[in-house]
Amino acid sequence: MTHQEHTQSEIRRRRLLFRATHRGTHENDILIGGFVSERLSGFTEADMGALEEILELPDPVLADWLTGRRPIPPEFDSAMLRRIRAAALKDPSAE
Repeated sequence: MTHQEHTQSEIRRRRLLFRATHRGTHENDILIGGFVSERLSGFTEADMGALEEILELPDPVLADWLTGRRPIPPEFDSAMLRRIRAAALKDPSAE
């Protein structure tokens, strides 16, 4: 990885962390931000892409899915979203 690629990756990580911890609702700041804060350094480029897709979704919808109030619809179901939900529900077997 070149210095420029490394720098671009770090910029992307910082942006993702900010977006994950400044969602607009305190609940999602904690659920998503906590997950991302703990794991972002180990994310691959593909993981970061999956996270970026999730961060485009509306907060109320994400909160319902992540807390288990509503199931994740098949068209939005992804490994990353299931990992975040497992962490939110403290289900280590699903991570």
